[in-house]
Amino acid sequence: MAAVKQTALYKRHLEINGNMVPFAGFLLPSYYTSINQEHAAVRKKAGLFDVGHMGEFIVSGNDSSAFMQKMTVNDVLSLSTGQAQYSAMCYENGGLVDDLLIYKRDESYLLVVNAANLEKDLQWLDDHVEGQVSINNISDATNLIALQGPKARKILQPLIDSDLTDLPIYHFMDGQVSDSRAMIARTGYTGELGYEIYAHPQYIVKIWDAIMKSGSEYGIKPAGLGSRDTLRMEMKYALYGNDIDETTNPIEAGLGWIVKLGKGHFLGKDALREAKDNLSRRLICLEMTERAIPRTGCRILMDDEVVGHITSGTMSPSLQKGIGIGYVNIPFSKTGTAVKVDIRGKQKSAEIVKAPFYEHGSLLE
Repeated sequence: MAAVKQTALYKRHLEINGNMVPFAGFLLPSYYTSINQEHAAVRKKAGLFDVGHMGEFIVSGNDSSAFMQKMTVNDVLSLSTGQAQYSAMCYENGGLVDDLLIYKRDESYLLVVNAANLEKDLQWLDDHVEGQVSINNISDATNLIALQGPKARKILQPLIDSDLTDLPIYHFMDGQVSDSRAMIARTGYTGELGYEIYAHPQYIVKIWDAIMKSGSEYGIKPAGLGSRDTLRMEMKYALYGNDIDETTNPIEAGLGWIVKLGKGHFLGKDALREAKDNLSRRLICLEMTERAIPRTGCRILMDDEVVGHITSGTMSPSLQKGIGIGYVNIPFSKTGTAVKVDIRGKQKSAEIVKAPFYEHGSLLE
């Protein structure tokens, strides 16, 4: 069994009482004070996450654009330098290898993948290389932190020499954060205004400390995996291993908007076209209409018939009610449909609702 890894911020997490847990091969903080407090900080002020466990690859070479177009479902040829794109890689049967972020540079692409899938993704890419393409795993030389919340811009702006109002969503720029080289991207996983900062491990602690100091007057809090999960669930952002995996395709997962069937050949295209025409289930949101918390694996029922299952569930800190994401057979997936959720043998009432659960985020500010 591989040893559990630590990010460059491990000692800092211990100093500020992070509750460390194993996650995707790393020891990471699940929370510092409480999940609810950190969740509220991100929704109302700002939170700072260590996301150093994510994997990063550089794909370069004369044929890198054609290669990326073949390997991913979105249209990388639509990207200009400085743009980012959410995409996915699929097997030929349409199942998801992984979902990922792609950053377009002048002569290369930066891919950011899920930590648990790093080796699998790298092998998948290597197995399909054609032409002049080089794939470089830079994960060990790259750390990532995410500043999320409506106060994020005010906190980060004094630390950099560029105007953050000039950085649109899903764009990035190179610069310095607190006099340290970094790449600053306007993306995120919470539904709030936010920035992801990529830097070498030797700089990341200094950058973390500078952001925490700058954010002290705005109520910033360090935030752990627990609030990251509740925040993303309130937005219906899929988590690989829960809501999407090799047994699911992006069409049924509500990710059809990233699947560009009109572009040239890409892996899984034929299967995804067929899936679009023969959809049997859909990833939906449901809210509990009585006091109960749905959890992963709970069955969704209609008149005692199993019509789906929960893939992610929690007590929403923002809505103060149980919420769940799950797959439901198409005939029962319409918004407003009343269903039951089997929670520890008891059928609890719920209603299928429109995504996202939380509609007041600062993402586009």
